Parts: sequence; structure tokens; C-alpha cells
Amino acid sequence: MTGGERGQTMTQVDTADTGQGDAGRRDAGAGTWRVRIRRAIRAALRPSPWKRGLVLAALALLLGLILLLHAQTTDRGGLGSLVETFLPWFGLFIPVLLIGALWRRSASAVAALLLPAVVWLNLFGGLLGDKSRPGGDLTVAEHNVHADNPDPAGTARDLAASGADVLALVELTPQATGTYEKELAKAYPYHTVQGTVGLWSKLPLSDTQPVDIQMDAGPLAATKPVDIKMAYNRALRASVATDQGPLAVYVAHLGSVRVNPRAGFWTAHRDRNAQALGEAIAAERNERVVLLGDLNGTMDDRAFASITSQLRTAQGEAGNGFGFTWPAKFPVVRIDQILVRGVQPESSWVLPATGGDHLPVAASITW
Repeated sequence: MTGGERGQTMTQVDTADTGQGDAGRRDAGAGTWRVRIRRAIRAALRPSPWKRGLVLAALALLLGLILLLHAQTTDRGGLGSLVETFLPWFGLFIPVLLIGALWRRSASAVAALLLPAVVWLNLFGGLLGDKSRPGGDLTVAEHNVHADNPDPAGTARDLAASGADVLALVELTPQATGTYEKELAKAYPYHTVQGTVGLWSKLPLSDTQPVDIQMDAGPLAATKPVDIKMAYNRALRASVATDQGPLAVYVAHLGSVRVNPRAGFWTAHRDRNAQALGEAIAAERNERVVLLGDLNGTMDDRAFASITSQLRTAQGEAGNGFGFTWPAKFPVVRIDQILVRGVQPESSWVLPATGGDHLPVAASITW
């Protein structure tokens, strides 16, 4: 092959290679554009942060409305009381929903969570800090000692060691009452027992009497003899003599609540007792009143409106935290209460566990 032929052949090869290169670049360019178009379509179809997590946002708003409008929740089947009993615990759903919102990168869910967060803090934020103050003129305490307490003598000694000036015990049994009277006699020279509730005091007591909180209802209630009613009486009233004058002290153990498939959260007896107790306190002439008792409900429960409209909670005004009391092994609600009128709570706290199934509560008050 001559030099001219070789040159011609190389020119043809170069020309062929150049054609194939142009075609490849055209194919690559077309592929890039297709990728870009697909990406643009996916980006257009992908929801924005405000459109993601709409279910989480709806749940957050529902939680906020439950907290905000809990008093308007229907009480059919005791639903309203059930919600209000565990209302503080609804706050646990807030961080759970927040984690879900961050995982979904949902701006709408995060924004919606502001409602339950603000409402919860408004309802319970004040309980998170320590509001107790030093001092106090009188220390009062209350304990549901439990009818099946295996060690009433030990419980009595623990309570006497608390230093309380006035001590209220509820759920006393005939078998254990004598033990409490014996063990508490040295520390508390004055006491009264009215049915299943009792009051022990370092200061003189007077005007002691049972309080009718309508444990019995119906047409046959009035026919029962007084001695029969006293056997299961669950409230009393007494005057404690103080340096500042008489202090009216009420001790109460309201009816229990039950959960069953047909009635739901059954609170009929407790609610009737609460209403009757509220009426008794409303008729009290002494402006200085302390209520000590196991009320079988939290002060967020609408059933106690007749009481909370007249009295203030010591834990809410001078406590540290929620002060849960039941059950003693793992408290989740505060159903043992100290409420006051005409005196100022300086501090409120929960005492260590005893043989009872509730934790004792105490408060220091001043005039």
C-alpha cells in the first residue's frame, strides 16, 4: 500500500471514529436530559415539608384539643373523669409525636405540636418547680392506712415519726384501730375515730362529729339505725385548738371508683360523696378549714368542682412536682389530698411508704 493510500485509509478511519464519538455524546446528552426530567418530575411530585406527616399533625391537634377542652369531654361511661384522672400523662404523647415529626421531616406536625405543648405547660407547668417555703405554724398529714395493712403498728410508728401535729387516717378497720390508738397515744394525746376515719392531734380537739357524705342512697337509707351507719362512716369534722383560734378539720374517704365493661369508669358513689362533702364545707362557719383525705380522684376531675371552688390544694400552691400517691409501689396519680381555706400552705410533700397501698401526704400551713 502506497503512502497516499495509507493516508486516505487513516482519514476514513478518523472520520468514522469522529462520527461514532458525536453519536455517543448525543446519546449521553439525551440520557442526562432524561435523568434531569425524571428528577424534576419526582421533585414536583414529592410532598413539601408542610405536606408531609399530615396524620401526625392531625394527632397533635387532637391531643391539644383533648387537653384544652377536657372539661367538655363527655362523661358518659365516666370517660370525662377517666381522661381528667390521667390528664398529666397525656403530655408523654408530645415527645413521641415530636420524634415522629422529625423522622418524617414534617413542618406541619412540628407546628401542630405547639398547641398541646402550650396547653400542657399552662395546665401543669406550675407543678414542675419547687414552690415550698420554709417555716409554718402547723403540720398536717393524711394517710390511707389500707384495710389489709400487714403492719399497722409499724405504720403508726412511721407516721408519728413524721412530726405531724395533726394526723388523719382513713380506711381504719375495727381490728386495727386499737393498734393505731395504742401506738399513737404518746405522740398524740387527743384523737377521735368516727367509723372508718380518725383524727389524731397534739392539740385539743372539740366539736367532733361524723359528716354525712351520703354513703347510703335510696328510699331505705333513712331506715338504717345510726349505729349501723357509723360502722362504715367515712367522713368526720373536728375543731383543732390552735394559738390562732379554732381550725376546722375535715377527714374524708370518698367512695372508690371501678372499671368494668358495662359501666366503664364507674364513679357514681364517689361523685355523690364529693357533692355531699362540698355541701358540708359550704355550710362550715369557720373561715379556716383544712380537708384531709383519700378522695379517690385528682383535683382536675370535674366531680370535685363543689370542693375545689371553695378550697385550694396545698400541693398545687406549695409542693414540688405532682406528688403522686397511688399505688404506693409505683404512684401514677394523686388521690390523697390536702386542701385548705383561710390558711396559707407553706410546703407540701409526700412521705415515705408504709405498709399501706397509698403514700402518706403532709403539708405545713401558716395563718
